[in-house]
Amino acid sequence: MARYEGGCHCGNIAFTLDADIREGYDCNCSMCRKRGGLLAFFPREALTLATPADRLGTYRFNKQRIDHHFCTVCGIAPFSEGVDPKSGAKTVAVNLRALPGLDLATLAIVPVDGASF
Repeated sequence: MARYEGGCHCGNIAFTLDADIREGYDCNCSMCRKRGGLLAFFPREALTLATPADRLGTYRFNKQRIDHHFCTVCGIAPFSEGVDPKSGAKTVAVNLRALPGLDLATLAIVPVDGASF
């Protein structure tokens, strides 16, 4: 399993992610389309926040089920947290663009029609 260091642009939010990443989801929902997110989903325990949680700004929209976290200083949204509706397990959706050590060109990009949900 690989370990990635990630975070926002200014360093106010930093985390590690322990995961093997093979694909990213390119969602066309109103949020992802505007922020340019490229997401991958993992169990919540795969992400370890390295900075205080009180640095996270949080935005919810639509069904209010996902905590979309962003940096209150630079505005970058490195990850979101939610619950898998099928299993009830806590999950994290990481914006793969917030992982500087990940070569995005090696990933399979999967289009997701989030706009229709």
